[in-house]
Amino acid sequence: MLIGIFADTHDHLDYIRTAVERFNEAGCEVVLFAGDFVSTICVPPLRKLNCPVVAAFGDNDGNKIGLRAGFTIIGELGEPPVRYEADDGTRFVIVHMLRQLRGYEDGFDVAIYGHTHKPRVHHDEQGHLYINPGETAGWTFNRPTIATFDTATRETTIIDLTDCSSPS
Repeated sequence: MLIGIFADTHDHLDYIRTAVERFNEAGCEVVLFAGDFVSTICVPPLRKLNCPVVAAFGDNDGNKIGLRAGFTIIGELGEPPVRYEADDGTRFVIVHMLRQLRGYEDGFDVAIYGHTHKPRVHHDEQGHLYINPGETAGWTFNRPTIATFDTATRETTIIDLTDCSSPS
């Protein structure tokens, strides 16, 4: 199962649209989001996804009521940690900041997080996989990125959105 992963869109609509295109082209069956949409203007481009979104709030999401309302037609949005179990049994936990996992006792295979705006893939001592897709917006480090994760192969791919532009 191919999972799309993104975080920290910070209202950058062009890169949200590009992320949606890449997730659809890849054939993602679900997309996981690790916080910081910021406002409700991010919801309409997500309606073009060919799959549902499972998302956690970040620390910069202002209109939570509006975001929740917009999500009723595209997926789920909740306070972190948010759990998601793939059809093949792979267990995910979605947070915005890693510290939101302190004291988390439910089992998981993969943790999805954001907040640092830098892509990173690593394992802890217990063998859990941690994936930070970086910042979709590209505002902070001028490197807009998303990720995909294949639950069958356990392969994570970081995708630079500036390398995805179509020729004119």
